[in-house]
Amino acid sequence: MPLGPVRPSPLVDQAAERLREQITTGHWPVGTKLPGETTLAKELGVGRSTVREALRALAGAGLVQPRQGAGVFVTATEVVQDWPTRLRRAAVTDVYEVRMAVEVHAARLAARRRTPEDVAAMELALEGRRAASTSCDAAFVDADITFHAAVVAAAHNPVLADLFREFSPVLREGLVELLALTGLRDHDPNTADEAHAALVRAVAHADAEGAAEILRAELEDPFAGCGPGATGRARC
Repeated sequence: MPLGPVRPSPLVDQAAERLREQITTGHWPVGTKLPGETTLAKELGVGRSTVREALRALAGAGLVQPRQGAGVFVTATEVVQDWPTRLRRAAVTDVYEVRMAVEVHAARLAARRRTPEDVAAMELALEGRRAASTSCDAAFVDADITFHAAVVAAAHNPVLADLFREFSPVLREGLVELLALTGLRDHDPNTADEAHAALVRAVAHADAEGAAEILRAELEDPFAGCGPGATGRARC
């Protein structure tokens, strides 16, 4: 496989930034046709290939769109962030609200669509969560997310599964921080175990509304299950 030419990326970045400024400041409003590559190259003091790469970068950001035979037009004055980027910058509370919508509905669907293999996977994940109760908060959160992922997978809806997978990293960060700040597991290292076990039973018995209600109650009250219990969890 040929390596191909090395791209002068810093120069491209500079050109893209200059063009972006013209757009975001309103010098080129939405609907404006940009000057041709030759004109832009002359004004920026770069080659046409650099301008071409810069315009591709702006198109990828959703600011411009090339039209065959007509030129390049401004389509937005604000950069369109992709979904993973928006999630990384989202507030944990916002992500948690999305989690509520996704997981509660997924639990309902899981109870209707689960297979014996799905139930076995949930039971295995529940045991993994219990085993992680003697570990640090980060390990416990990882095991908890693995359990919830098994529930979502049992819904057999790839869009729901993708959504859960996308926001899981932000969710993980928020949950680890929550445990560290609240000491939720200090008195009950395996917090909310009964709620998770009840969820498995509801899904296994095809109790769709019961499964949805169990998960809704758990997610609405992250402190559920906090009370006297075993101690001795590890700290990261």
